[in-house]
Amino acid sequence: MNTQQYIINDITPFDLTTKVSEVQNAFNQLTYSHIPVTKDGVFEGAISENDIHCYDADKTLEAYQYSLESFHVKQHTNWIDILEAFALNNTTIMPVLTDNYKYLGYYELSDIMNIFNDTPFLGEAGGIIVIEKGTADYSFSEICQIVESNDAKILGVFISKMENDITQITIKVGHTGINAIVQTFRRYNYNVVSNHQEDRFIEDLKKRSQYLDKYLKM
Repeated sequence: MNTQQYIINDITPFDLTTKVSEVQNAFNQLTYSHIPVTKDGVFEGAISENDIHCYDADKTLEAYQYSLESFHVKQHTNWIDILEAFALNNTTIMPVLTDNYKYLGYYELSDIMNIFNDTPFLGEAGGIIVIEKGTADYSFSEICQIVESNDAKILGVFISKMENDITQITIKVGHTGINAIVQTFRRYNYNVVSNHQEDRFIEDLKKRSQYLDKYLKM
């Protein structure tokens, strides 16, 4: 998927010689968390809005070069890695560089998220199943086999949580036979975290059956 069409150039990066007061004024008019800083066209880092308002307005950015954040992506970085870079650096813009660290522009978080929205994981109709198992005990090949053995298609699968040697996996499948898939996961000793309407209906039938059985024995 080509992400270069989303590169934006409507903000001129600041030079290290720019006065802090000018940067502060720029942030007052923008909603971005960071603004790129360059020197002779080469990326030096990104200045944070939280930081800039703490600095002496009469000094230049060069005096605070130590605080520049170096996060960036290259022009050919795939969109999953771009999305990860956004998440790891808690930013709303992501500078885009050439292989020689020349500044090309930046990505906006909302544009990259829209790419994710267009993937089958979000764009196609289906059901979500969330399962968990010991980190050393699960395998993606087994998970795929369980889904496909129930004549269902996988629309997406990813690790959504890892904690205390337990891995949580989120799966999106076609609507076909979700309850059968859930029961198969249980047979393979996966803990099913998500709630499912069919699953709850069966549990409700079991409870009613137990109640009826007790009533008949009275």
